[in-house]
Amino acid sequence: MPDGAVIAAPAVAARGESPARRAFRRLLRHRAAMFGLAVVLAFIAIAVLAPLIAPYDPARTNWAAIRKPPSELFWFGTDENGRDILSRVIWGARASLLAGVVSVAIALAAGVPVGLAAGFLGGRVDALISRFTDAMLACPFLILAIALAAFLGPALENAMIAIGISATPIFIRLARGATMAVKVEDYVEAARGLGNPRWRVAVRHILPNIVPPLLVQATLAIASAIIAEASLSFLGLGQQPPAPSWGSMLNTAQRFMEQAPWMAIFPGLSIFTVVLAFNLLGDGLRDALDPREQG
Repeated sequence: MPDGAVIAAPAVAARGESPARRAFRRLLRHRAAMFGLAVVLAFIAIAVLAPLIAPYDPARTNWAAIRKPPSELFWFGTDENGRDILSRVIWGARASLLAGVVSVAIALAAGVPVGLAAGFLGGRVDALISRFTDAMLACPFLILAIALAAFLGPALENAMIAIGISATPIFIRLARGATMAVKVEDYVEAARGLGNPRWRVAVRHILPNIVPPLLVQATLAIASAIIAEASLSFLGLGQQPPAPSWGSMLNTAQRFMEQAPWMAIFPGLSIFTVVLAFNLLGDGLRDALDPREQG
């Protein structure tokens, strides 16, 4: 067989490969992203299986084991009420991951349609939405979340709503910018020329093509939402005691840093690890979904 035929076959196969498959293949080669994905999946499994793997009841007090250091009986030690810190860290993963995912889902559901409408319609609609978004972005994300959580009341559900509303302007701006870049493409003009109504052009031809940057931003936003939930719980505006939360555990631990440093070390390491994992996964998704990425 001629050499040219040997070379042409893989080239044709590569040209026939779908963009999604190509992006997935690039993601698999991204070692940092794969490490982040493995850590995220591990934390999700821990949160889901918390009733099965937690060695003790996270709210059960043991006055005979107050502030005990890590040992064979209590791997992560105990807190000021004799509660097992390992069990509380395991159950706290539920609150943190749930807050991250639900908050970002709220921001996506509220921000993407508004940003899509602003970028697609333009004119006064775009100007009004853009000014409103700029006003919200003028207030720091965490400050706005604290203000909203304080207004709604201390509860995990209210904290998730506050974080979701605070993150919405980011997705409005991203969806608007991506829509403005996509709506001038030839296939969108062709869809308009065929007589498709504007809503159909926006939903069927523009929205699917702005998903990749939104997916990357959502992954990174989950990490920010987890930190925000921990901050709100630290301030007493998130998960309420005795229900375990990494942020509330840190709030309690600050009073015993010298006598029982393990009370702060393990929930702090949990927050650091899961946030790092989501950031690594988001960076890998950004590289994999970039159409300019080569090889």
